[in-house]
Amino acid sequence: MKKTIVYLFIFSVLLNIFTYMYFTKKAKSEEDRIATFQKESKAKKDSIASLNNQIMDANYFSLEYNDNAIEYFEDYDVTKLASEIKDEISSLNENPTGNPLTKYELINGSKPIINKIKILNHRWIIADFNVGGAWGEVLIKYYKNEGKPTEFETMDTFIYPKTLK
Repeated sequence: MKKTIVYLFIFSVLLNIFTYMYFTKKAKSEEDRIATFQKESKAKKDSIASLNNQIMDANYFSLEYNDNAIEYFEDYDVTKLASEIKDEISSLNENPTGNPLTKYELINGSKPIINKIKILNHRWIIADFNVGGAWGEVLIKYYKNEGKPTEFETMDTFIYPKTLK
């Protein structure tokens, strides 16, 4: 009987040691995992902040983020206005000779088409276009008058020489 009690005592001591070691290692493992997640989280937050700064820099010349241009169009919903202007420019692509704002004629049998449009402020637009395999950009001045179609004036246009074939 004494032997059984001694064995039970030794068994319970060993069981307690193993239990203590298990939970100690588990707690350490959890702390390490939490620390790793916190480092990853900080790195991701820094990355997001950096991307937000890049977006803000990219949108510096944009009608939607230019307070002075928004103030100029105080009677308009700027987002709706920007959409209307983009639609007006895109609709000029339907012209049989291509978009007249590019100031280019047919090249290799293709008409000039404006693809991407960015409204810089209350007066200027920059657009990307292609014609016959060549790519270029155009700077457009525009005037928005209440109740009238938008007036467009091409300020300058450029085709990248390496895209000409």
